[in-house]
Amino acid sequence: MKLTFLGTGTSVGVPTIGCKCKVCTSNDPHDKRLRASAMIETDNTRVVIDCGPDFREQMLGLEFRKIDAVLLTHIHYDHVGGLDDLRPFCQFGEVNVYSDKHTADGLMHTMPYCFDENKYPGVPKINLNTIEPHESLRIGDFDIMPVKVMHDKMPILGYRIGRLLYITDMKTISESEFSYFSGVKTLVVNALRFAPEHHSHQTVADAIAFARRVGAEHTYFTHMGHDIGLHSETNGILPEDINLAYDGQIIEI
Repeated sequence: MKLTFLGTGTSVGVPTIGCKCKVCTSNDPHDKRLRASAMIETDNTRVVIDCGPDFREQMLGLEFRKIDAVLLTHIHYDHVGGLDDLRPFCQFGEVNVYSDKHTADGLMHTMPYCFDENKYPGVPKINLNTIEPHESLRIGDFDIMPVKVMHDKMPILGYRIGRLLYITDMKTISESEFSYFSGVKTLVVNALRFAPEHHSHQTVADAIAFARRVGAEHTYFTHMGHDIGLHSETNGILPEDINLAYDGQIIEI
């Protein structure tokens, strides 16, 4: 199984419009971060987690092939704003999109033209599936378990796929969820910045503490803002088994 980080940035991306900090003006490509998204694939199955407003840019240059499923974490624009760009992939048939009910209802409101009975010609062919936490899915080669985390007061979904656990936009999590994390080897989790605290996102300290509870062999941080610092400098001070992910990074799981 191969994981590709399509984007590792927070909702405004990095560089941030109008900012002249050392990260936003860095020439290191590792410091350029599109909105957070990932792709997990084998030779037979391709699954995308979140489809934000940078999706078109993220897919250009990658192999063009069928997307078997899009897993959505929540309704916020930086995670769903690119669903219209699924159009080219509909030549392979309907694209199956999975989300919780709150997200599904939101999509019906914000993108009604994709779900009307009499669709406008050319709109993406989306088969929207509502799922619940802990309701296991089998998609191609993958066994997928949605898990519940809290984005401030909003329940959202993370996903366990085999020995991979992918969580973004988490602030807190119920103790009971840890029973679903046994055997996780690779953890991807959000870490917005070092300080100050944020009302709906983990800091680096929060993310490290969570990683230690999960006990994964390796952890990659995603959904990072420019305040996390330069990729090269911050990676140098993190624990050996924890790294900042970067756009385009590929890891084998």
